[in-house]
Amino acid sequence: MRSHHLLEIAAMTLLFASAGHAASSVSMLNGGEEVPPVTTTASATCTISVDSQRRVSGQLLTTAIDGTMAHIHAGAAGTKGPIVVTLVKAPLGRWTVPEGTTLTPEQYKDFQEGRLYVNVHSVAHPAGEIRLQLHRMTDPS
Repeated sequence: MRSHHLLEIAAMTLLFASAGHAASSVSMLNGGEEVPPVTTTASATCTISVDSQRRVSGQLLTTAIDGTMAHIHAGAAGTKGPIVVTLVKAPLGRWTVPEGTTLTPEQYKDFQEGRLYVNVHSVAHPAGEIRLQLHRMTDPS
């Protein structure tokens, strides 16, 4: 099952890169980035993208966590912030961005300045168990 997830991530990364999204790399969520930091074996791969039209797409694939919720939040590294997007839970530890999700101009500015993060909550850590700060990437095309 794990190799299936890795192939899916690679395929999604290629799809996002060819679609001209601003952030198309695969990154990892972990407990050390949570506020406060969490000691956990849980992790997730993130392929969330934001394009120049402020459209958000992508997913998280979690490992070693039974997530109860997952969100994109506004907030700088080391801080907590309000929910911007609620991700949709799917089978096999997958969380997806709802189709048609678009950031407001203020949220897009936060994204460009590194003030958006994604996290996954659990019963053991209801405020969040794993987190990743979303950073704007330069589109290689």
